[in-house]
Amino acid sequence: MTQPFRLASGGRIDRGQTLRFRFGGRDYEGHSGDTLASALLANGVRLVARSFKFHRPRGIFAAGMEEPSALVQLGSGELTEPNRRATDIALYDGLVATSQHAWPSVRFDLAALVGGLAPLLTAGFYYKIFFRWPALWRHLWEPLLRHMAGLGHAPREPDLTRYDKLYAHCDVLVLGGGPAGLAAALAAGQSGARGILAEADRELGGALLRRPGQIEPGWLERVEAELAALPETRVLTNTVVFGRYDGNHLVAAERGARNRLWHIRARQVVLASGAIERPLVFPGNDRPSIMLASAVETYVNRYAVAPTQRAVVFTNNDDAYHVAASLKVAGIDVAAIVDVRSHSKEAVEGIRVYPGHAVVRTIGKRQLRGVTIRSLTGGPVTKIDCDLLAVSGGWNPAVHLFAQ
Repeated sequence: MTQPFRLASGGRIDRGQTLRFRFGGRDYEGHSGDTLASALLANGVRLVARSFKFHRPRGIFAAGMEEPSALVQLGSGELTEPNRRATDIALYDGLVATSQHAWPSVRFDLAALVGGLAPLLTAGFYYKIFFRWPALWRHLWEPLLRHMAGLGHAPREPDLTRYDKLYAHCDVLVLGGGPAGLAAALAAGQSGARGILAEADRELGGALLRRPGQIEPGWLERVEAELAALPETRVLTNTVVFGRYDGNHLVAAERGARNRLWHIRARQVVLASGAIERPLVFPGNDRPSIMLASAVETYVNRYAVAPTQRAVVFTNNDDAYHVAASLKVAGIDVAAIVDVRSHSKEAVEGIRVYPGHAVVRTIGKRQLRGVTIRSLTGGPVTKIDCDLLAVSGGWNPAVHLFAQ
Protein backbone atom coordinates (compact mmCIF):
# COMPACT_ATOMS: atom_id res chain seq x y z
CA MET A 1 0.00 0.00 0.00
CA THR A 2 1.27 3.46 -0.88
CA GLN A 3 0.35 7.05 -0.21
CA PRO A 4 0.73 8.67 -3.64
CA PHE A 5 -0.10 12.18 -2.46
CA ARG A 6 2.20 12.19 0.59
CA LEU A 7 5.04 14.71 0.35
CA ALA A 8 8.53 13.26 0.71
CA SER A 9 9.39 15.50 3.65
CA GLY A 10 7.95 18.01 6.09
CA GLY A 11 4.83 17.99 8.20
CA ARG A 12 4.24 17.16 11.86
CA ILE A 13 3.55 13.47 11.32
CA ASP A 14 5.63 10.53 12.55
CA ARG A 15 6.72 8.73 9.39
CA GLY A 16 8.31 6.01 11.47
CA GLN A 17 4.91 4.85 12.72
CA THR A 18 2.63 3.44 10.03
CA LEU A 19 -1.05 3.06 10.90
CA ARG A 20 -3.42 0.83 8.93
CA PHE A 21 -7.06 1.74 8.64
CA ARG A 22 -10.11 0.81 6.61
CA PHE A 23 -12.50 3.16 4.83
CA GLY A 24 -15.40 2.14 2.63
CA GLY A 25 -14.31 -1.48 2.64
CA ARG A 26 -10.76 -0.75 1.41
CA ASP A 27 -7.49 -0.81 3.33
CA TYR A 28 -5.18 2.20 3.52
CA GLU A 29 -2.13 3.41 5.41
CA GLY A 30 -1.35 6.63 7.24
CA HIS A 31 0.98 7.89 9.93
CA SER A 32 0.76 8.90 13.56
CA GLY A 33 -0.26 12.54 13.62
CA ASP A 34 -2.70 12.20 10.71
CA THR A 35 -6.40 12.76 10.85
CA LEU A 36 -8.70 10.47 8.90
CA ALA A 37 -9.13 13.30 6.39
CA SER A 38 -5.40 13.87 5.83
CA ALA A 39 -4.79 10.12 5.51
CA LEU A 40 -7.57 9.79 2.93
CA LEU A 41 -6.15 12.70 0.93
CA ALA A 42 -2.67 11.17 1.12
CA ASN A 43 -4.13 8.02 -0.43
CA GLY A 44 -5.90 9.91 -3.18
CA VAL A 45 -9.45 9.50 -1.81
CA ARG A 46 -11.49 12.53 -2.81
CA LEU A 47 -15.11 11.33 -2.68
CA VAL A 48 -16.12 10.56 0.90
CA ALA A 49 -19.84 11.28 1.30
CA ARG A 50 -23.10 12.32 -0.34
CA SER A 51 -25.28 15.37 0.24
CA PHE A 52 -28.43 15.17 2.35
CA LYS A 53 -31.16 15.89 -0.19
CA PHE A 54 -29.93 15.17 -3.71
CA HIS A 55 -27.04 12.80 -2.86
CA ARG A 56 -24.53 14.98 -4.67
CA PRO A 57 -20.84 13.99 -4.35
CA ARG A 58 -19.09 15.44 -1.31
CA GLY A 59 -15.39 15.67 -0.52
CA ILE A 60 -13.18 17.12 2.20
CA PHE A 61 -13.67 20.88 2.36
CA ALA A 62 -11.92 22.05 5.55
CA ALA A 63 -9.25 20.82 7.96
CA GLY A 64 -10.91 21.31 11.35
CA MET A 65 -14.20 21.43 13.20
CA GLU A 66 -15.76 23.68 10.56
CA GLU A 67 -15.94 20.74 8.10
CA PRO A 68 -19.49 20.61 6.65
CA SER A 69 -19.27 17.75 4.16
CA ALA A 70 -16.92 14.90 5.08
CA LEU A 71 -19.20 13.19 7.61
CA VAL A 72 -18.55 9.49 8.16
CA GLN A 73 -19.71 6.56 10.27
CA LEU A 74 -16.91 5.69 12.69
CA GLY A 75 -16.49 2.26 14.24
CA SER A 76 -19.06 -0.51 14.53
CA GLY A 77 -21.32 -2.25 17.05
CA GLU A 78 -22.13 -0.45 20.28
CA LEU A 79 -19.21 1.96 19.79
CA THR A 80 -20.23 3.21 16.37
CA GLU A 81 -20.60 6.98 15.99
CA PRO A 82 -22.55 8.58 13.14
CA ASN A 83 -21.89 11.94 11.54
CA ARG A 84 -18.28 12.26 12.69
CA ARG A 85 -16.16 14.80 10.84
CA ALA A 86 -13.23 13.10 9.13
CA THR A 87 -11.18 16.22 9.83
CA ASP A 88 -11.25 15.85 13.63
CA ILE A 89 -10.81 12.07 13.90
CA ALA A 90 -7.24 11.33 14.96
CA LEU A 91 -5.99 8.36 12.96
CA TYR A 92 -5.25 5.20 14.93
CA ASP A 93 -4.24 1.69 13.96
CA GLY A 94 -7.26 -0.43 13.11
CA LEU A 95 -9.65 2.49 12.55
CA VAL A 96 -12.74 1.51 10.57
CA ALA A 97 -15.00 4.09 8.96
CA THR A 98 -17.57 4.10 6.18
CA SER A 99 -19.39 6.63 4.06
CA GLN A 100 -22.95 7.57 4.97
CA HIS A 101 -26.16 8.19 3.11
CA ALA A 102 -25.20 6.19 0.01
CA TRP A 103 -26.28 2.83 -1.45
CA PRO A 104 -24.80 0.52 -2.61
CA SER A 105 -21.61 2.62 -2.37
CA VAL A 106 -20.53 6.22 -2.23
CA ARG A 107 -19.20 6.04 -5.80
CA PHE A 108 -22.34 4.44 -7.26
CA ASP A 109 -25.23 5.81 -5.22
CA LEU A 110 -28.57 4.92 -6.79
CA ALA A 111 -30.31 7.66 -4.81
CA ALA A 112 -28.24 10.21 -6.75
CA LEU A 113 -30.76 9.73 -9.57
CA VAL A 114 -33.10 11.98 -7.60
CA GLY A 115 -30.77 14.86 -8.48
CA GLY A 116 -32.21 14.82 -11.99
CA LEU A 117 -35.54 15.83 -10.50
CA ALA A 118 -34.05 18.76 -8.60
CA PRO A 119 -36.00 21.45 -10.55
CA LEU A 120 -39.25 19.79 -9.47
CA LEU A 121 -38.30 19.21 -5.84
CA THR A 122 -38.49 22.75 -4.50
CA ALA A 123 -38.46 23.52 -0.79
CA GLY A 124 -41.58 22.15 0.86
CA PHE A 125 -42.77 20.30 -2.24
CA TYR A 126 -43.85 17.32 -0.15
CA TYR A 127 -46.27 19.44 1.86
CA LYS A 128 -47.98 20.57 -1.33
CA ILE A 129 -48.04 17.23 -3.11
CA PHE A 130 -47.88 14.26 -0.75
CA PHE A 131 -50.24 15.58 1.94
CA ARG A 132 -53.15 15.66 -0.46
CA TRP A 133 -53.77 11.95 0.08
CA PRO A 134 -53.40 11.10 3.81
CA ALA A 135 -53.49 7.34 3.30
CA LEU A 136 -50.70 7.41 0.72
CA TRP A 137 -48.67 9.75 2.91
CA ARG A 138 -48.93 7.47 5.92
CA HIS A 139 -48.27 4.14 4.22
CA LEU A 140 -46.08 5.08 1.21
CA TRP A 141 -44.56 8.52 1.05
CA GLU A 142 -43.63 9.07 4.69
CA PRO A 143 -41.82 5.69 5.08
CA LEU A 144 -40.05 6.27 1.77
CA LEU A 145 -38.89 9.79 2.66
CA ARG A 146 -37.79 8.72 6.13
CA HIS A 147 -35.76 5.92 4.60
CA MET A 148 -34.01 8.35 2.25
CA ALA A 149 -33.50 11.03 4.89
CA GLY A 150 -30.92 11.12 7.64
CA LEU A 151 -27.19 10.56 7.41
CA GLY A 152 -25.54 8.03 9.73
CA HIS A 153 -27.03 5.24 11.83
CA ALA A 154 -27.33 5.35 15.60
CA PRO A 155 -25.93 2.29 17.43
CA ARG A 156 -28.47 -0.44 18.10
CA GLU A 157 -26.55 -2.00 20.99
CA PRO A 158 -26.13 -0.44 24.45
CA ASP A 159 -22.91 1.47 25.09
CA LEU A 160 -21.16 -0.20 28.02
CA THR A 161 -18.42 2.44 28.24
CA ARG A 162 -18.20 4.49 31.43
CA TYR A 163 -17.61 8.23 31.05
CA ASP A 164 -16.02 10.63 33.52
CA LYS A 165 -17.56 13.87 34.76
CA LEU A 166 -15.21 16.31 36.47
CA TYR A 167 -15.59 19.68 38.19
CA ALA A 168 -12.84 22.29 38.25
CA HIS A 169 -12.31 25.86 39.46
CA CYS A 170 -9.74 28.31 38.18
CA ASP A 171 -8.84 31.99 38.19
CA VAL A 172 -8.36 32.21 34.40
CA LEU A 173 -9.79 29.94 31.72
CA VAL A 174 -8.26 30.45 28.26
CA LEU A 175 -10.18 29.07 25.30
CA GLY A 176 -7.91 28.42 22.33
CA GLY A 177 -4.34 27.20 22.03
CA GLY A 178 -3.15 29.47 19.24
CA PRO A 179 -0.52 32.20 19.67
CA ALA A 180 -2.90 34.56 21.48
CA GLY A 181 -4.24 31.86 23.80
CA LEU A 182 -0.77 30.54 24.59
CA ALA A 183 0.47 34.03 25.43
CA ALA A 184 -2.57 34.66 27.65
CA ALA A 185 -2.21 31.34 29.49
CA LEU A 186 1.52 31.92 30.00
CA ALA A 187 0.95 35.42 31.37
CA ALA A 188 -1.74 34.16 33.76
CA GLY A 189 0.41 31.27 34.95
CA GLN A 190 3.48 33.42 35.51
CA SER A 191 1.41 35.79 37.65
CA GLY A 192 0.58 32.91 40.00
CA ALA A 193 -3.05 32.51 38.91
CA ARG A 194 -4.63 29.09 38.65
CA GLY A 195 -5.22 28.64 34.94
CA ILE A 196 -6.76 26.20 32.49
CA LEU A 197 -5.98 26.27 28.80
CA ALA A 198 -8.53 24.38 26.65
CA GLU A 199 -7.76 23.57 23.01
CA ALA A 200 -10.04 21.58 20.69
CA ASP A 201 -7.15 20.30 18.60
CA ARG A 202 -4.86 17.56 19.82
CA GLU A 203 -1.88 19.92 19.41
CA LEU A 204 -1.28 23.45 20.59
CA GLY A 205 -0.32 26.09 18.07
CA GLY A 206 -3.45 27.10 16.19
CA ALA A 207 -2.54 28.92 12.99
CA LEU A 208 1.16 28.20 13.58
CA LEU A 209 0.50 24.57 12.65
CA ARG A 210 -0.43 25.55 9.11
CA ARG A 211 1.90 28.52 8.71
CA PRO A 212 4.84 27.98 11.06
CA GLY A 213 6.90 30.96 9.93
CA GLN A 214 4.59 33.60 11.46
CA ILE A 215 6.59 33.70 14.74
CA GLU A 216 10.26 33.12 15.46
CA PRO A 217 11.41 29.48 15.20
CA GLY A 218 11.09 27.51 18.43
CA TRP A 219 8.59 29.89 20.05
CA LEU A 220 5.79 27.32 20.17
CA GLU A 221 7.94 24.60 21.73
CA ARG A 222 9.38 27.02 24.27
CA VAL A 223 5.95 28.24 25.40
CA GLU A 224 4.65 24.66 25.65
CA ALA A 225 7.56 23.75 27.89
CA GLU A 226 7.03 26.81 30.09
CA LEU A 227 3.33 26.04 30.47
CA ALA A 228 4.08 22.45 31.42
CA ALA A 229 6.43 23.70 34.14
CA LEU A 230 3.84 25.98 35.76
CA PRO A 231 2.37 24.18 38.80
CA GLU A 232 -0.98 25.99 38.75
CA THR A 233 -1.64 25.71 35.00
CA ARG A 234 -3.50 22.81 33.42
CA VAL A 235 -3.43 22.28 29.63
CA LEU A 236 -6.33 20.37 28.10
CA THR A 237 -6.01 19.34 24.47
CA ASN A 238 -8.71 17.49 22.50
CA THR A 239 -11.16 19.50 24.61
CA VAL A 240 -14.08 21.36 23.08
CA VAL A 241 -15.73 24.03 25.23
CA PHE A 242 -19.30 24.03 23.93
CA GLY A 243 -21.30 25.88 26.57
CA ARG A 244 -20.90 29.17 28.47
CA TYR A 245 -23.51 29.99 31.09
CA ASP A 246 -24.22 32.44 33.91
CA GLY A 247 -21.50 33.06 36.44
CA ASN A 248 -18.70 31.96 34.08
CA HIS A 249 -19.82 28.34 34.22
CA LEU A 250 -18.45 26.56 31.13
CA VAL A 251 -18.93 23.00 29.94
CA ALA A 252 -16.33 21.14 27.89
CA ALA A 253 -16.00 17.70 26.32
CA GLU A 254 -12.58 16.05 26.36
CA ARG A 255 -11.87 13.20 23.96
CA GLY A 256 -9.18 10.70 24.76
CA ALA A 257 -8.58 7.22 26.08
CA ARG A 258 -11.52 8.00 28.36
CA ASN A 259 -13.98 10.71 27.42
CA ARG A 260 -14.69 13.34 30.07
CA LEU A 261 -17.26 16.03 30.60
CA TRP A 262 -15.82 19.08 32.37
CA HIS A 263 -17.79 21.61 34.41
CA ILE A 264 -15.53 24.61 34.93
CA ARG A 265 -16.10 27.67 37.10
CA ALA A 266 -13.74 30.53 36.21
CA ARG A 267 -13.25 34.01 37.61
CA GLN A 268 -12.09 35.30 34.24
CA VAL A 269 -12.51 33.84 30.75
CA VAL A 270 -10.22 34.69 27.84
CA LEU A 271 -11.71 33.90 24.43
CA ALA A 272 -8.87 33.24 21.99
CA SER A 273 -10.80 30.94 19.71
CA GLY A 274 -9.38 32.27 16.46
CA ALA A 275 -11.23 32.73 13.18
CA ILE A 276 -12.91 30.62 10.52
CA GLU A 277 -12.28 31.16 6.83
CA ARG A 278 -15.30 32.02 4.70
CA PRO A 279 -16.00 30.15 1.46
CA LEU A 280 -16.94 31.82 -1.81
CA VAL A 281 -20.23 31.17 -3.58
CA PHE A 282 -20.38 30.26 -7.27
CA PRO A 283 -22.12 27.64 -9.45
CA GLY A 284 -20.90 24.13 -8.64
CA ASN A 285 -18.99 25.17 -5.52
CA ASP A 286 -19.84 21.92 -3.70
CA ARG A 287 -17.82 19.47 -5.81
CA PRO A 288 -15.12 17.28 -4.26
CA SER A 289 -11.63 18.83 -4.48
CA ILE A 290 -12.96 22.33 -3.76
CA MET A 291 -11.47 23.29 -0.41
CA LEU A 292 -10.82 26.27 1.84
CA ALA A 293 -7.43 27.79 1.09
CA SER A 294 -6.42 27.55 4.75
CA ALA A 295 -7.29 23.83 4.71
CA VAL A 296 -5.07 23.24 1.69
CA GLU A 297 -2.22 25.03 3.46
CA THR A 298 -2.84 22.92 6.57
CA TYR A 299 -2.67 19.64 4.69
CA VAL A 300 0.53 20.68 2.94
CA ASN A 301 2.44 22.12 5.91
CA ARG A 302 1.06 20.17 8.86
CA TYR A 303 0.30 16.77 7.36
CA ALA A 304 2.74 16.74 4.42
CA VAL A 305 -0.06 15.95 2.00
CA ALA A 306 -0.34 17.37 -1.50
CA PRO A 307 -4.10 17.23 -2.12
CA THR A 308 -3.54 18.32 -5.71
CA GLN A 309 -1.29 18.10 -8.72
CA ARG A 310 -2.50 21.36 -10.27
CA ALA A 311 -4.38 23.95 -8.24
CA VAL A 312 -6.27 27.19 -8.82
CA VAL A 313 -6.69 29.72 -6.01
CA PHE A 314 -9.89 31.82 -5.95
CA THR A 315 -9.89 34.69 -3.48
CA ASN A 316 -10.93 38.20 -2.49
CA ASN A 317 -8.13 38.87 0.02
CA ASP A 318 -4.33 38.81 0.41
CA ASP A 319 -4.11 35.79 2.70
CA ALA A 320 -4.68 33.31 -0.11
CA TYR A 321 -1.52 34.56 -1.83
CA HIS A 322 0.47 33.10 1.08
CA VAL A 323 -1.31 29.79 0.44
CA ALA A 324 -0.33 29.89 -3.22
CA ALA A 325 3.29 30.55 -2.22
CA SER A 326 3.21 27.58 0.21
CA LEU A 327 1.94 25.30 -2.53
CA LYS A 328 4.66 26.45 -4.87
CA VAL A 329 7.36 25.84 -2.24
CA ALA A 330 5.99 22.31 -1.78
CA GLY A 331 6.44 21.66 -5.49
CA ILE A 332 2.74 21.86 -6.38
CA ASP A 333 1.77 23.48 -9.66
CA VAL A 334 -0.47 26.51 -9.13
CA ALA A 335 -2.09 27.29 -12.46
CA ALA A 336 -3.60 30.64 -11.50
CA ILE A 337 -4.81 33.00 -8.79
CA VAL A 338 -8.29 34.32 -9.55
CA ASP A 339 -8.93 37.50 -7.57
CA VAL A 340 -12.27 39.30 -7.62
CA ARG A 341 -10.53 42.57 -6.74
CA SER A 342 -9.47 44.71 -9.67
CA HIS A 343 -6.26 45.70 -7.85
CA SER A 344 -4.81 42.49 -6.49
CA LYS A 345 -1.83 41.87 -4.25
CA GLU A 346 1.62 41.64 -5.79
CA ALA A 347 1.78 38.40 -7.74
CA VAL A 348 3.62 35.31 -6.55
CA GLU A 349 6.54 34.62 -8.86
CA GLY A 350 5.65 32.16 -11.57
CA ILE A 351 1.88 32.21 -10.94
CA ARG A 352 -0.50 33.99 -13.27
CA VAL A 353 -3.02 36.32 -11.62
CA TYR A 354 -6.45 37.14 -13.02
CA PRO A 355 -7.56 40.37 -11.26
CA GLY A 356 -11.21 41.33 -11.48
CA HIS A 357 -12.22 37.77 -12.38
CA ALA A 358 -14.43 35.15 -10.77
CA VAL A 359 -15.09 31.45 -11.13
CA VAL A 360 -18.39 31.00 -12.98
CA ARG A 361 -18.40 27.22 -13.50
CA THR A 362 -16.72 24.07 -12.27
CA ILE A 363 -16.09 20.93 -14.31
CA GLY A 364 -16.15 17.35 -13.05
CA LYS A 365 -18.48 15.01 -11.15
CA ARG A 366 -16.82 12.87 -8.49
CA GLN A 367 -13.73 15.10 -8.59
CA LEU A 368 -12.92 18.54 -9.93
CA ARG A 369 -11.37 18.55 -13.41
CA GLY A 370 -11.30 22.24 -14.20
CA VAL A 371 -12.87 25.68 -13.72
CA THR A 372 -14.20 28.38 -16.00
CA ILE A 373 -13.50 32.01 -15.12
CA ARG A 374 -14.73 35.32 -16.51
CA SER A 375 -14.03 38.99 -15.94
CA LEU A 376 -16.54 40.76 -13.71
CA THR A 377 -16.95 43.36 -16.45
CA GLY A 378 -17.93 40.72 -19.01
CA GLY A 379 -16.13 39.24 -21.97
CA PRO A 380 -15.11 35.73 -22.98
CA VAL A 381 -14.66 32.88 -20.54
CA THR A 382 -11.36 31.15 -19.85
CA LYS A 383 -11.12 27.46 -18.97
CA ILE A 384 -8.33 26.30 -16.64
CA ASP A 385 -7.59 22.62 -16.09
CA CYS A 386 -7.00 21.76 -12.42
CA ASP A 387 -7.78 19.07 -9.86
CA LEU A 388 -8.20 21.39 -6.87
CA LEU A 389 -9.76 24.79 -6.27
CA ALA A 390 -8.68 26.59 -3.09
CA VAL A 391 -11.20 29.27 -2.10
CA SER A 392 -10.87 32.09 0.40
CA GLY A 393 -13.54 34.67 1.15
CA GLY A 394 -11.81 36.26 4.14
CA TRP A 395 -12.12 35.42 7.84
CA ASN A 396 -14.82 35.57 10.51
CA PRO A 397 -13.88 35.57 14.20
CA ALA A 398 -15.16 32.48 16.04
CA VAL A 399 -17.46 34.25 18.49
CA HIS A 400 -19.86 31.39 19.25
CA LEU A 401 -19.08 31.29 22.99
CA PHE A 402 -19.06 35.07 23.20
CA ALA A 403 -22.57 35.09 21.69
CA GLN A 404 -23.75 32.73 24.42
